[in-house]
Amino acid sequence: MKNIKSNLKYIFLPVVAALFMVACDEDGYDDYYPGNTPTESMSGEWWIDISDEATGSLQVQHALHRTYDDNNGGLWISDRASATSFTGWYLESVVQPNLENLTFSGADLPNLADDTEVTITEGKIIKNGGHSATGVVVDSIYFKGVFNYDPETVLIFAGHKRTGFEEDEF
Repeated sequence: MKNIKSNLKYIFLPVVAALFMVACDEDGYDDYYPGNTPTESMSGEWWIDISDEATGSLQVQHALHRTYDDNNGGLWISDRASATSFTGWYLESVVQPNLENLTFSGADLPNLADDTEVTITEGKIIKNGGHSATGVVVDSIYFKGVFNYDPETVLIFAGHKRTGFEEDEF
């Protein structure tokens, strides 16, 4: 028994060393680069206030919106919080971005949030143009939206980029 115990270290150490060598094998992942999406400079999460252009009345405060690449040259705008809920005005559409001047728009776009249509105009992202709740300088976003079920009402969507810090959450 004493012989087995003293020889365990000679068996155990090589096994542990072999495991470390296998665990550190890169298997080709060192060459993996996920790349950037074309709309990366316009993508993110935004805290947006929605107001009526005619009256100036605030309709929705601090609605969380997301912008992200659609893999076909478009930019998604969505306020979907989960599979069944939305945080803002039920908006989920793909707009056409202009990457050079960080603007976007689209007319009579399918709104997948509620099977309506939306026209988005004057969309722009201003780098370092906003402030978070605690005063951190962040990007800002602005656009106007008109939904086909209420074509007389122009809604203004304006807000700032989400920092991810707990003290900046709403």
